[in-house]
Amino acid sequence: MIHVIPRGNRVNRVGGVTSLGDNVFVVHEPSQQKVEVYDAKTFTLQRHIAVPGLGMFSFGLAACPHNNCLYASDWHNHCVHRVKLSGDNAVMKWSVAHGPVGLSLNSEHNLLVVSQEESKLQIFTTRGRRLQNIRLQADIKCPWHAVQLATGQFLVSHHGSLHRVCLVGVDGAVVRSYGGQKGSQLTQMNEPAGLAVDREGRVLVADHYNDRLLVIDQSLSSAHEMPVSVDGGLTGPYSLWYDQSRRRLYIGELDGGRVIVIHKLKEFTTCRI
Repeated sequence: MIHVIPRGNRVNRVGGVTSLGDNVFVVHEPSQQKVEVYDAKTFTLQRHIAVPGLGMFSFGLAACPHNNCLYASDWHNHCVHRVKLSGDNAVMKWSVAHGPVGLSLNSEHNLLVVSQEESKLQIFTTRGRRLQNIRLQADIKCPWHAVQLATGQFLVSHHGSLHRVCLVGVDGAVVRSYGGQKGSQLTQMNEPAGLAVDREGRVLVADHYNDRLLVIDQSLSSAHEMPVSVDGGLTGPYSLWYDQSRRRLYIGELDGGRVIVIHKLKEFTTCRI
């Protein structure tokens, strides 16, 4: 079953989407210094959370149940904003490497930030203390999103001269990868962006300019397309959030301006959705 949160009246693009409990959080480009909050059951807009100082370009959201907070990346101001999800929604921020984009949380509830301009992965505590600062291998240009695995290694999507999803060690070196030159074949991608991983280790990637989702096997050796039956097809999918507890996938379209919600997802399989 699929639900679509449509584009609003104004021209906007979905920069990031995530959820926590009964709330779905969406940030648009331009951000207008706020995050939209939707009801996770009815998908109706409930309210806005003000994030003073949030720049026009925010390409990452992450919600942490352990610390009950929401994080938003701020590409223009090179920082991350942390919003407390209770009381007065107090906001704090801290500086990160230039061009922060995708955000994710690791198993220790720390925040993983991808720096596009400096090709770095940085890990911070919920109060902004930096724990790790990893410079990525030289041929990883324009990284966009990363997920830390139980092994401590990272999955990283990037584009530039190469368009790949890479398994990267804690030293920033590539262990193995999928993709290569830009293209539209199953062995190729065109600006891979958001990532998600299911319980079997399969990797879902938003293949932005190919208007599709690809499922890559755990060994990063083969892939298939995950068809999504939505009016007009996918239009520039960019951000992904997989809520495993609710078996629900959120797809944010950077170009189409919609959030597409897939319910009762049986992991990342080949079946048509």
